Amino acid sequence: MQQGEARAHDHGLPAALYVISGASFAAALSARALDPVLPHVAEDFGVSIATAAGFAAVFAFTFSIIQPIVGAAADLFGKTRLMIGCLALLGLANILGALSSSFSVLFATRILAGIGSGGVFPVALSLTSDLVGPEKRQVAISRTLAGAMTGNLLGASASGLIGDFLGWRGVLAVLGALVIVASIAVAAGFRGAKVKHPPKTSLSALKAGYRTIFTNPNAYVCYAAVFIEGCCVLGLFPYFASFLFELGQTSLSIAGIVIAGFAVGGLFYTLTVSRLLPWLGMKGMMIAGMTLVASQLVAVGFGLRWEVQAFNLIVMGWGFYIAHGCLQMFASELSVEARATALSLHSFFFFMGQTVGPLAYGLGLQHGGKMPTLFASAAIMVALGFACARLLKQRAPSDAVA
Repeated sequence: MQQGEARAHDHGLPAALYVISGASFAAALSARALDPVLPHVAEDFGVSIATAAGFAAVFAFTFSIIQPIVGAAADLFGKTRLMIGCLALLGLANILGALSSSFSVLFATRILAGIGSGGVFPVALSLTSDLVGPEKRQVAISRTLAGAMTGNLLGASASGLIGDFLGWRGVLAVLGALVIVASIAVAAGFRGAKVKHPPKTSLSALKAGYRTIFTNPNAYVCYAAVFIEGCCVLGLFPYFASFLFELGQTSLSIAGIVIAGFAVGGLFYTLTVSRLLPWLGMKGMMIAGMTLVASQLVAVGFGLRWEVQAFNLIVMGWGFYIAHGCLQMFASELSVEARATALSLHSFFFFMGQTVGPLAYGLGLQHGGKMPTLFASAAIMVALGFACARLLKQRAPSDAVA
């Protein structure tokens, strides 16, 4: 993109970031769509909540396992076309899910949805990183995150509201149609933004990119950390509706509002990151963010009123993205030539954590109880914050131009 071309007034960031943020928004609409309505899905198909939570696990697992493929495809063939095609696939998968006649068919459509969603967000982060230098990258990434957080917010809250009137099938049908429309709008936006395609990467360069990534000690810390985050934090989300049902709050709209609180916290992060970064620094943000998450995991365990739990989720989301944004920043600096691959691997490990998380929480809740399980997750998050602050250091990638 031309340096003198239209720029966003916010921190002098490229105007194309608005299009990228729009793509992230559209993909994120479906990410938590089934969480508020899982009790009704379980009832319709005659399965337990833990079994229905497998929808979240299979979505995350599919999202994660295609990340190495997505990253390689983006670096080899270009990023924008891949994003648009995956948005269309995600919308179609949601519509097919609304028409599913059995648990197994719905399960299969969530696999397709995971593939579609998996081709959008990490590539969006890579495009964002390509457009700005390291000095502005964390703020720019936060703007891309804002799109995703808004999508999560509206997806979760709208899911509960639509579910009360049209049921879970209506949720998938409406969101599917919205995502298809959004894919068309994003395609038009990319054309208008004139985002240039970088030179295509060769297979030999791609192999060199993997070597570059994994010769950097930060890679092992980043990828392990986001796996643990996904497991301990996002793995809990499929159980929030059932927690509220235990308290006698059976409205799907309320469940959607509570879960959407996490995205509100994420949006608050995007508004505060430019002030927090110079104040706390990267190390302080990782420690503070994960400690905030831990405190709210403990608070959720007490089973307070839904209004309080919605606030807990806001604080949890804020803390989570304070720390997670730092990990994304480090991941974006693992390689220059294979940045999409590095960020796709970041998403791979994050969503593998979200695959394991619901299963681990299911075992913990069943055999250990609610409070011990949440206390254990909180302790892990605090330890993770200090470990990341100690082990992650600013290192230039070996393929960076001096």
